[in-house]
Amino acid sequence: MAKMIKKNYLMAPGPTPVPIDVLLEGAKDTIHHRTPQFDRIFTEAVKGTKEVFRTENDLFILASSGTGAMEMALTNIVNPGEKIIVCTVGKFGERWQEIAKAIGAEIVLVSGEYGDFYTPEMVEKALKENPDAVAVFTTLSETSTGTVMDIEGISKVVKAAGKLIAVDGISGLVAEPCETDKWGLDIVVSGSQKGFMLPPGLAFISVSKAAIEKAQNTKTTSFYFNLKKYLKDPLPWTPAVNLIYQQRLAVEMLLKEGMENVWARHAVMGKVTREAIKAMGLELFSKRPGNVLTSVKVPEGVPGGKIVSIMRDEYGVTIAGGQGTMKGNIFRIAHLGYMSDYDVVIALTALEKVLRKLGRHVEYGVGAKVAMEIFEKEGA
Repeated sequence: MAKMIKKNYLMAPGPTPVPIDVLLEGAKDTIHHRTPQFDRIFTEAVKGTKEVFRTENDLFILASSGTGAMEMALTNIVNPGEKIIVCTVGKFGERWQEIAKAIGAEIVLVSGEYGDFYTPEMVEKALKENPDAVAVFTTLSETSTGTVMDIEGISKVVKAAGKLIAVDGISGLVAEPCETDKWGLDIVVSGSQKGFMLPPGLAFISVSKAAIEKAQNTKTTSFYFNLKKYLKDPLPWTPAVNLIYQQRLAVEMLLKEGMENVWARHAVMGKVTREAIKAMGLELFSKRPGNVLTSVKVPEGVPGGKIVSIMRDEYGVTIAGGQGTMKGNIFRIAHLGYMSDYDVVIALTALEKVLRKLGRHVEYGVGAKVAMEIFEKEGA
Protein backbone atom coordinates (compact mmCIF):
# COMPACT_ATOMS: atom_id res chain seq x y z
CA MET A 1 0.00 0.00 0.00
CA ALA A 2 1.32 3.43 -0.93
CA LYS A 3 1.99 5.68 2.06
CA MET A 4 0.62 9.18 1.56
CA ILE A 5 2.21 12.39 2.75
CA LYS A 6 0.46 13.62 5.90
CA LYS A 7 -0.23 17.35 6.05
CA ASN A 8 -1.45 18.91 9.27
CA TYR A 9 -4.67 20.91 9.54
CA LEU A 10 -5.57 22.75 12.72
CA MET A 11 -9.36 22.72 13.18
CA ALA A 12 -9.50 23.16 16.96
CA PRO A 13 -11.04 26.19 18.71
CA GLY A 14 -7.67 27.47 19.94
CA PRO A 15 -4.91 27.73 19.13
CA THR A 16 -6.12 28.32 15.60
CA PRO A 17 -4.08 28.63 12.37
CA VAL A 18 -1.90 31.71 11.96
CA PRO A 19 -1.43 33.37 8.53
CA ILE A 20 2.12 33.15 7.19
CA ASP A 21 2.44 36.94 7.01
CA VAL A 22 1.50 37.18 10.69
CA LEU A 23 4.01 34.48 11.62
CA LEU A 24 6.74 36.31 9.71
CA GLU A 25 5.84 39.60 11.42
CA GLY A 26 6.79 37.98 14.71
CA ALA A 27 10.24 37.12 13.34
CA LYS A 28 11.28 40.77 13.16
CA ASP A 29 13.94 42.12 15.50
CA THR A 30 12.76 42.58 19.07
CA ILE A 31 13.06 46.22 20.04
CA HIS A 32 12.91 47.87 23.43
CA HIS A 33 9.38 48.59 24.61
CA ARG A 34 10.25 52.02 26.05
CA THR A 35 11.07 53.60 22.69
CA PRO A 36 9.15 55.87 20.31
CA GLN A 37 9.37 53.14 17.67
CA PHE A 38 7.57 50.58 19.80
CA ASP A 39 5.13 53.17 21.13
CA ARG A 40 3.93 53.76 17.56
CA ILE A 41 3.47 50.03 16.94
CA PHE A 42 1.68 49.54 20.25
CA THR A 43 -0.61 52.52 19.70
CA GLU A 44 -1.63 51.21 16.29
CA ALA A 45 -2.23 47.72 17.71
CA VAL A 46 -4.49 49.10 20.44
CA LYS A 47 -6.38 51.34 18.00
CA GLY A 48 -7.05 48.46 15.61
CA THR A 49 -8.05 46.10 18.40
CA LYS A 50 -10.54 48.67 19.72
CA GLU A 51 -12.11 48.77 16.26
CA VAL A 52 -12.48 44.99 16.26
CA PHE A 53 -14.06 45.23 19.73
CA ARG A 54 -16.35 47.99 18.37
CA THR A 55 -15.46 50.24 21.28
CA GLU A 56 -14.07 53.61 22.19
CA ASN A 57 -13.55 52.45 25.78
CA ASP A 58 -10.09 52.00 27.24
CA LEU A 59 -8.53 48.75 26.02
CA PHE A 60 -5.45 47.03 27.38
CA ILE A 61 -3.23 44.34 25.88
CA LEU A 62 -1.93 41.86 28.44
CA ALA A 63 0.89 39.33 28.25
CA SER A 64 -1.25 36.40 29.37
CA SER A 65 -3.83 33.93 28.19
CA GLY A 66 -7.47 34.99 28.06
CA THR A 67 -7.95 33.70 31.58
CA GLY A 68 -5.66 36.50 32.76
CA ALA A 69 -8.08 39.06 31.33
CA MET A 70 -10.97 37.26 33.07
CA GLU A 71 -9.07 37.48 36.35
CA MET A 72 -8.36 41.16 35.71
CA ALA A 73 -12.08 41.77 35.17
CA LEU A 74 -13.14 40.10 38.40
CA THR A 75 -10.37 41.31 40.69
CA ASN A 76 -10.82 44.94 39.70
CA ILE A 77 -14.58 45.39 39.94
CA VAL A 78 -15.46 42.93 42.71
CA ASN A 79 -14.44 43.25 46.32
CA PRO A 80 -14.14 40.08 48.41
CA GLY A 81 -17.58 39.45 49.89
CA GLU A 82 -19.51 41.36 47.22
CA LYS A 83 -22.30 39.53 45.42
CA ILE A 84 -22.14 38.83 41.70
CA ILE A 85 -24.23 36.85 39.23
CA VAL A 86 -22.31 34.29 37.17
CA CYS A 87 -23.95 32.73 34.11
CA THR A 88 -22.69 29.27 33.25
CA VAL A 89 -23.65 26.43 30.91
CA GLY A 90 -20.18 25.03 30.30
CA LYS A 91 -16.55 24.91 31.29
CA PHE A 92 -15.77 28.56 30.61
CA GLY A 93 -18.78 29.86 32.49
CA GLU A 94 -17.44 27.70 35.28
CA ARG A 95 -14.11 29.52 34.93
CA TRP A 96 -15.79 32.81 35.87
CA GLN A 97 -17.18 30.94 38.87
CA GLU A 98 -13.79 29.49 39.84
CA ILE A 99 -12.02 32.86 39.69
CA ALA A 100 -14.84 34.53 41.64
CA LYS A 101 -14.58 31.84 44.31
CA ALA A 102 -10.81 32.37 44.51
CA ILE A 103 -11.24 36.08 45.26
CA GLY A 104 -13.95 35.48 47.85
CA ALA A 105 -16.96 36.86 45.99
CA GLU A 106 -20.49 35.78 46.88
CA ILE A 107 -21.76 33.93 43.81
CA VAL A 108 -25.31 33.61 42.51
CA LEU A 109 -25.50 31.17 39.59
CA VAL A 110 -27.66 31.34 36.50
CA SER A 111 -26.87 27.91 35.19
CA GLY A 112 -27.90 25.06 32.95
CA GLU A 113 -26.63 21.81 31.50
CA TYR A 114 -23.72 21.66 29.06
CA GLY A 115 -25.11 22.38 25.60
CA ASP A 116 -27.92 24.55 26.99
CA PHE A 117 -28.06 28.35 27.02
CA TYR A 118 -29.26 31.04 29.41
CA THR A 119 -31.71 33.78 28.46
CA PRO A 120 -32.23 37.46 29.28
CA GLU A 121 -35.31 36.42 31.28
CA MET A 122 -33.23 34.10 33.47
CA VAL A 123 -30.72 36.87 34.15
CA GLU A 124 -33.51 39.40 34.82
CA LYS A 125 -35.03 37.03 37.41
CA ALA A 126 -31.68 36.64 39.15
CA LEU A 127 -31.19 40.42 39.23
CA LYS A 128 -34.64 40.97 40.77
CA GLU A 129 -33.96 38.34 43.41
CA ASN A 130 -30.50 39.77 44.13
CA PRO A 131 -30.69 43.57 43.94
CA ASP A 132 -27.44 43.83 45.89
CA ALA A 133 -25.41 42.10 43.13
CA VAL A 134 -22.79 44.44 41.67
CA ALA A 135 -22.16 42.78 38.31
CA VAL A 136 -23.13 39.99 35.92
CA PHE A 137 -20.51 37.75 34.27
CA THR A 138 -21.42 36.11 30.97
CA THR A 139 -19.93 34.29 27.99
CA LEU A 140 -20.44 35.22 24.34
CA SER A 141 -19.52 31.78 23.00
CA GLU A 142 -19.21 28.83 25.39
CA THR A 143 -16.22 27.15 23.77
CA SER A 144 -16.76 23.83 25.52
CA THR A 145 -20.09 23.31 23.73
CA GLY A 146 -20.18 25.71 20.77
CA THR A 147 -23.16 27.56 22.25
CA VAL A 148 -23.66 31.27 21.62
CA MET A 149 -25.57 33.51 24.05
CA ASP A 150 -27.88 36.46 23.45
CA ILE A 151 -25.48 38.99 24.96
CA GLU A 152 -27.34 41.97 23.46
CA GLY A 153 -30.58 40.90 25.15
CA ILE A 154 -28.86 40.03 28.42
CA SER A 155 -27.08 43.39 28.50
CA LYS A 156 -30.41 45.22 28.17
CA VAL A 157 -31.76 43.68 31.37
CA VAL A 158 -28.45 44.18 33.19
CA LYS A 159 -28.35 47.85 32.21
CA ALA A 160 -32.01 48.29 33.17
CA ALA A 161 -31.06 47.04 36.64
CA GLY A 162 -28.16 49.50 36.79
CA LYS A 163 -25.47 46.83 37.09
CA LEU A 164 -22.18 46.13 35.35
CA ILE A 165 -21.86 43.40 32.73
CA ALA A 166 -18.65 41.54 31.84
CA VAL A 167 -18.38 39.27 28.80
CA ASP A 168 -15.95 36.47 28.05
CA GLY A 169 -15.43 36.98 24.32
CA ILE A 170 -12.29 34.86 24.18
CA SER A 171 -13.46 32.51 21.44
CA GLY A 172 -16.53 34.41 20.28
CA LEU A 173 -15.40 37.96 19.65
CA VAL A 174 -14.30 37.83 16.02
CA ALA A 175 -16.59 35.00 14.88
CA GLU A 176 -19.81 36.36 16.38
CA PRO A 177 -21.18 39.92 16.29
CA CYS A 178 -20.21 41.73 19.48
CA GLU A 179 -21.04 45.43 19.68
CA THR A 180 -19.27 46.48 22.86
CA ASP A 181 -20.41 50.10 22.96
CA LYS A 182 -23.77 49.74 21.22
CA TRP A 183 -24.79 46.97 23.62
CA GLY A 184 -23.45 48.78 26.68
CA LEU A 185 -20.91 46.10 27.64
CA ASP A 186 -18.75 47.27 30.54
CA ILE A 187 -15.98 44.69 30.21
CA VAL A 188 -15.18 42.46 27.25
CA VAL A 189 -12.20 40.11 27.30
CA SER A 190 -10.62 38.12 24.50
CA GLY A 191 -7.45 36.24 23.60
CA SER A 192 -5.01 36.18 20.72
CA GLN A 193 -5.19 32.49 19.79
CA LYS A 194 -8.79 32.36 18.56
CA GLY A 195 -10.42 34.60 15.95
CA PHE A 196 -7.56 37.09 16.06
CA MET A 197 -5.38 34.59 14.12
CA LEU A 198 -2.36 34.90 16.41
CA PRO A 199 -0.23 32.52 18.46
CA PRO A 200 -1.23 32.20 22.13
CA GLY A 201 0.17 34.75 24.56
CA LEU A 202 -1.91 37.93 24.44
CA ALA A 203 -5.17 38.84 26.16
CA PHE A 204 -7.32 41.90 25.57
CA ILE A 205 -9.71 43.70 27.90
CA SER A 206 -11.94 46.69 27.22
CA VAL A 207 -13.22 48.63 30.22
CA SER A 208 -16.07 51.17 30.30
CA LYS A 209 -16.10 54.39 32.33
CA ALA A 210 -18.60 52.80 34.73
CA ALA A 211 -16.32 49.80 35.25
CA ILE A 212 -13.33 52.09 35.83
CA GLU A 213 -15.34 54.06 38.40
CA LYS A 214 -16.18 50.83 40.22
CA ALA A 215 -12.52 49.76 40.04
CA GLN A 216 -11.45 52.98 41.77
CA ASN A 217 -13.51 51.84 44.77
CA THR A 218 -12.40 48.22 44.69
CA LYS A 219 -9.56 46.83 46.76
CA THR A 220 -8.05 44.64 44.07
CA THR A 221 -6.61 41.28 45.06
CA SER A 222 -4.21 41.25 42.10
CA PHE A 223 -0.79 42.86 41.67
CA TYR A 224 -0.07 41.98 38.03
CA PHE A 225 -3.63 42.61 36.81
CA ASN A 226 -4.20 45.80 38.81
CA LEU A 227 -6.29 48.05 36.55
CA LYS A 228 -5.19 51.20 38.40
CA LYS A 229 -1.62 50.53 37.24
CA TYR A 230 -2.72 50.06 33.61
CA LEU A 231 -4.71 53.31 33.72
CA LYS A 232 -1.53 55.16 34.70
CA ASP A 233 0.63 53.28 32.16
CA PRO A 234 -0.85 50.86 29.59
CA LEU A 235 2.47 48.98 29.68
CA PRO A 236 3.18 48.63 33.42
CA TRP A 237 5.13 45.41 32.80
CA THR A 238 7.34 44.18 29.96
CA PRO A 239 4.97 43.46 27.05
CA ALA A 240 5.10 40.57 24.58
CA VAL A 241 6.84 42.77 22.01
CA ASN A 242 6.85 40.47 18.98
CA LEU A 243 3.30 39.29 19.59
CA ILE A 244 2.21 42.91 19.53
CA TYR A 245 3.88 43.29 16.11
CA GLN A 246 1.70 40.38 15.04
CA GLN A 247 -1.40 41.82 16.69
CA ARG A 248 -1.04 45.06 14.75
CA LEU A 249 -0.92 43.20 11.45
CA ALA A 250 -3.69 40.72 12.31
CA VAL A 251 -6.22 43.43 13.23
CA GLU A 252 -5.23 45.36 10.11
CA MET A 253 -6.13 42.25 8.07
CA LEU A 254 -9.47 41.83 9.88
CA LEU A 255 -10.41 45.48 9.45
CA LYS A 256 -9.42 45.43 5.77
CA GLU A 257 -11.85 42.54 5.28
CA GLY A 258 -14.44 44.43 7.36
CA MET A 259 -15.96 43.08 10.55
CA GLU A 260 -19.39 42.56 8.99
CA ASN A 261 -17.71 40.46 6.29
CA VAL A 262 -15.70 38.55 8.90
CA TRP A 263 -18.91 37.75 10.80
CA ALA A 264 -20.64 36.72 7.56
CA ARG A 265 -17.75 34.42 6.63
CA HIS A 266 -17.92 32.67 9.98
CA ALA A 267 -21.71 32.40 9.70
CA VAL A 268 -21.43 30.58 6.36
CA MET A 269 -18.78 28.17 7.66
CA GLY A 270 -20.85 27.48 10.76
CA LYS A 271 -24.00 26.82 8.71
CA VAL A 272 -22.11 24.56 6.31
CA THR A 273 -20.58 22.47 9.08
CA ARG A 274 -23.87 22.03 10.93
CA GLU A 275 -25.77 20.99 7.80
CA ALA A 276 -23.01 18.62 6.69
CA ILE A 277 -22.91 16.97 10.12
CA LYS A 278 -26.67 16.37 9.99
CA ALA A 279 -26.37 14.98 6.45
CA MET A 280 -23.85 12.48 7.78
CA GLY A 281 -26.48 11.17 10.19
CA LEU A 282 -24.86 12.72 13.24
CA GLU A 283 -26.52 14.85 15.94
CA LEU A 284 -25.56 18.37 16.97
CA PHE A 285 -24.95 18.84 20.69
CA SER A 286 -25.57 22.54 21.29
CA LYS A 287 -29.15 23.80 21.67
CA ARG A 288 -28.09 27.24 20.38
CA PRO A 289 -25.08 26.58 18.13
CA GLY A 290 -22.86 29.44 17.05
CA ASN A 291 -20.26 30.08 14.39
CA VAL A 292 -17.08 29.49 16.41
CA LEU A 293 -17.28 25.71 16.35
CA THR A 294 -19.71 22.86 15.87
CA SER A 295 -20.11 20.37 18.70
CA VAL A 296 -21.28 16.89 17.73
CA LYS A 297 -22.58 14.01 19.83
CA VAL A 298 -20.41 10.91 19.60
CA PRO A 299 -22.48 8.21 17.86
CA GLU A 300 -23.53 5.28 20.02
CA GLY A 301 -20.98 2.48 19.98
CA VAL A 302 -18.14 4.71 18.73
CA PRO A 303 -15.28 5.58 21.16
CA GLY A 304 -15.26 9.38 21.29
CA GLY A 305 -11.61 9.74 22.24
CA LYS A 306 -10.52 7.70 19.24
CA ILE A 307 -12.34 9.99 16.80
CA VAL A 308 -10.11 12.86 17.91
CA SER A 309 -6.86 10.90 18.21
CA ILE A 310 -7.15 9.06 14.87
CA MET A 311 -8.07 12.24 12.99
CA ARG A 312 -5.04 13.98 14.47
CA ASP A 313 -2.39 11.23 14.58
CA GLU A 314 -3.23 9.30 11.41
CA TYR A 315 -4.89 11.87 9.15
CA GLY A 316 -3.34 15.13 10.39
CA VAL A 317 -6.61 16.92 11.18
CA THR A 318 -6.73 18.30 14.72
CA ILE A 319 -10.20 18.80 16.15
CA ALA A 320 -11.14 18.94 19.84
CA GLY A 321 -12.81 16.49 22.15
CA GLY A 322 -15.32 17.26 24.87
CA GLN A 323 -14.38 19.07 28.09
CA GLY A 324 -15.58 18.63 31.64
CA THR A 325 -18.56 16.31 31.84
CA MET A 326 -18.65 16.00 28.06
CA LYS A 327 -15.25 14.35 27.71
CA GLY A 328 -15.65 11.36 25.41
CA ASN A 329 -19.28 12.27 24.69
CA ILE A 330 -18.84 15.00 22.07
CA PHE A 331 -16.24 16.26 19.63
CA ARG A 332 -15.81 19.80 18.34
CA ILE A 333 -14.87 21.05 14.88
CA ALA A 334 -13.81 24.69 14.77
CA HIS A 335 -14.38 27.09 11.87
CA LEU A 336 -12.69 30.03 13.52
CA GLY A 337 -10.17 32.62 12.45
CA TYR A 338 -7.83 31.83 9.55
CA MET A 339 -9.89 28.99 8.11
CA SER A 340 -11.49 28.61 4.68
CA ASP A 341 -14.18 26.59 2.93
CA TYR A 342 -11.58 23.99 1.93
CA ASP A 343 -10.47 23.56 5.55
CA VAL A 344 -14.06 22.74 6.51
CA VAL A 345 -14.38 20.22 3.66
CA ILE A 346 -11.10 18.55 4.66
CA ALA A 347 -12.30 18.19 8.27
CA LEU A 348 -15.62 16.70 7.15
CA THR A 349 -13.93 14.26 4.78
CA ALA A 350 -11.45 13.15 7.46
CA LEU A 351 -14.35 12.65 9.86
CA GLU A 352 -16.10 10.37 7.37
CA LYS A 353 -12.91 8.35 7.02
CA VAL A 354 -12.46 7.99 10.79
CA LEU A 355 -16.08 7.06 11.44
CA ARG A 356 -15.89 4.31 8.80
CA LYS A 357 -12.68 3.05 10.40
CA LEU A 358 -14.44 2.89 13.77
CA GLY A 359 -17.37 0.89 12.39
CA ARG A 360 -19.92 3.64 11.79
CA HIS A 361 -21.08 3.50 8.18
CA VAL A 362 -21.02 6.90 6.49
CA GLU A 363 -21.17 7.26 2.75
CA TYR A 364 -18.02 8.91 1.43
CA GLY A 365 -18.59 12.48 0.27
CA VAL A 366 -22.02 13.02 1.80
CA GLY A 367 -20.76 15.77 4.12
CA ALA A 368 -18.52 17.35 1.50
CA LYS A 369 -21.35 17.36 -1.05
CA VAL A 370 -23.69 19.27 1.25
CA ALA A 371 -20.87 21.62 2.23
CA MET A 372 -19.88 22.47 -1.34
CA GLU A 373 -23.50 22.99 -2.39
CA ILE A 374 -24.07 25.49 0.42
CA PHE A 375 -20.76 27.24 -0.22
CA GLU A 376 -21.73 27.56 -3.90
CA LYS A 377 -25.18 28.90 -2.99
CA GLU A 378 -23.65 31.43 -0.59
CA GLY A 379 -21.17 32.54 -3.25
CA ALA A 380 -18.16 31.35 -1.28
